[in-house]
Amino acid sequence: MVKVSIVGASGYAGGELLRLLLNHPKVKIQDVTSSRFVGESVTLQHPNLRGQTDLVYKDINNLSSCDVLFVSLPNGVSMNFMDRFAKLTKYIIDLGADFRLREESDWNKWYKVPHKNPTLLKKFVYGVPEFHRQEIKNAKFVAGPGCEAIVSILSLMPVIKHKLIDLNKIIIDAKMGSSQAGSKGSDSSHHPERSGVVRTYMPTGHRHTAEIEQELTFNKIKPRVAITATAIEIVRGLHVIVHTFLNPGITEKDIWQVYRKEYGNEPFIRLVKMRSGFYRYPEPKILQGTNFCDVGFEIDQYTERLVIIGAIDNLTKGTAGNAVQCMNLMCGFEEKTSLEFMGLHPI
Repeated sequence: MVKVSIVGASGYAGGELLRLLLNHPKVKIQDVTSSRFVGESVTLQHPNLRGQTDLVYKDINNLSSCDVLFVSLPNGVSMNFMDRFAKLTKYIIDLGADFRLREESDWNKWYKVPHKNPTLLKKFVYGVPEFHRQEIKNAKFVAGPGCEAIVSILSLMPVIKHKLIDLNKIIIDAKMGSSQAGSKGSDSSHHPERSGVVRTYMPTGHRHTAEIEQELTFNKIKPRVAITATAIEIVRGLHVIVHTFLNPGITEKDIWQVYRKEYGNEPFIRLVKMRSGFYRYPEPKILQGTNFCDVGFEIDQYTERLVIIGAIDNLTKGTAGNAVQCMNLMCGFEEKTSLEFMGLHPI
């Protein structure tokens, strides 16, 4: 058994971590913290956990030592605490953005504030098991990817790595569920403003561009990625349509070959391209609560455009589930432990 604590457990990502870890046969949850709800039961914010735990939120300054520390704090906050956290635990998995980028200059460019702990940036492994499995197994520090970043990276990697597409023409159209914005309310999340909406809130300049380009750079050749982000009326789920253009002579068989080569043995990536049925391509509706990333594609012969479709649950494979997958690797557990929920249909 490993002792696990969660910093920032009252948000949606923290609640998803609790849901997964309470069912993990090798984990004992020790401490959970919240800045707003100290002394209250976790089930007040996470009512789905009623009857499953009697945990109470602690103050961040009262953490005990543990084996694994999950950090789920707003962007720009965890860097202030990371040196202190490192003294309390063997392994740290940070779900926020603070240590995803290897270069301090990239952080300053995309987040517009100086990084307060740049010496740690290169000590964190970027937490996508499908890319960095061996590094994660040997890591002390892991930085969980952004939810939009991980589905885009997994969707694009085979065709970029194997040079099937034009690296200067990659457009990601991302549709986001409301839980992606976190549990704190705002004017834009007020029900009359959120219900029924298809709101393009970031047509350009999305911060996850930096992560995607960082991870999809092979042999020092960096792709150029453009992202448009739109909020739609779903709670959980993230759907990307990636528009790319094939290099001359590439066939559908070539595309199938590289996806099967890279993902044929991956437990949480499914290739979805059906000839019939309602769900012929990846669909976030049927992924809720699962750790799967579904990827499909179609070729537009008229324009030689390759359209790649990817879908995840932003709270599971996009955040907490992926973090548990990393923990399993770091601790030597079977990688799929506590992550085998198959999803519900209909829902």
